[in-house]
Amino acid sequence: MNDVKYCEGCGIKLQDENVLQEGYTSNLENKLCQRCFRIKNYGEYQVVTKSNQEYIEILKSVGTTKNLVLYIVDLLNIERDLSEIRNYIPNKMILVLNKKDVLPKSIKEAKIIEYFKNLNINFEEIIVISAEKNENIDYLLKQIKYYQTSREVYVVGHTNAGKSTLINKLLRNYSTNTQELTISPLPSTTLNTVRIDINDYLTLIDTPGLVDSSSIINYIDQDMFKKISPKKEIKPRTFQLRKGQSIIIENLARIDYVEGEKNSFTCFMSNDLVIRRISNRKDDLKHLQKRTIEMKYEEDLCINGLGFIKIVNKGVIDLYIDHNVESFTRKSLI
Repeated sequence: MNDVKYCEGCGIKLQDENVLQEGYTSNLENKLCQRCFRIKNYGEYQVVTKSNQEYIEILKSVGTTKNLVLYIVDLLNIERDLSEIRNYIPNKMILVLNKKDVLPKSIKEAKIIEYFKNLNINFEEIIVISAEKNENIDYLLKQIKYYQTSREVYVVGHTNAGKSTLINKLLRNYSTNTQELTISPLPSTTLNTVRIDINDYLTLIDTPGLVDSSSIINYIDQDMFKKISPKKEIKPRTFQLRKGQSIIIENLARIDYVEGEKNSFTCFMSNDLVIRRISNRKDDLKHLQKRTIEMKYEEDLCINGLGFIKIVNKGVIDLYIDHNVESFTRKSLI
């Protein structure tokens, strides 16, 4: 009987019996399942549907250990409630704010850290990094050493937060291990826990990303997904709106300014997105679900998976968006 083997890319159990099931490989001597092989070599992607409950059970199992946890968060798409992770994991935890490289360079790291400290969530440390550009990775490793309770350190976070990119960067920087996690810009690439030996004192355990069903990335095609995913530093676009004017974001969202004094709307979104101002008498995108939102002074309107819009003054807006996509307001990040 063959020993059980797991895919080095996504952690799924390898099998050679059913090409339609997860973990299929034509040869059990292979290190990657067919899905990971095709993502890595051809850029192809095959959707895998798993319920969040399966992922939550994995997080709960992490919570039964005493090990340090790295919670990876995408700075452009911060979850509505960062404290929710504490429902499953009471462990020592470092909040790792990733994708610093896509925010404007003018934004000070200290200001971002202060913002998250004011949320009063229990993190041992808050660190701003760019896994893609190798920024602050040395400091992160130093803090991992300081806080780790054993050799094993878990890596958690939502899909597309950059967990696998960070782990691969740590592997390249500090390890002789040639293993590499499968990276795809699409969600649910890691399907199970994957153990990665970095060096003699550190083994990272990558976990599946929590799938956020309220993110816009679940309701767009692959071409639009590439468009909304920033590849370089965002150039914020500011629109001065009066009552009766609107902003259109591609064919994804419409914002009508319906009440208030002249106001400033600054979009922190991918440079590839076409954003334009129109009169709200036009009917563009009014077939989408309408939400009326009262904005306070200095608040962000966050659209899950798309980015955020900083609105300076108070006012009333109508947001038109797919009914599945979450939107919320928060105190301005920037």
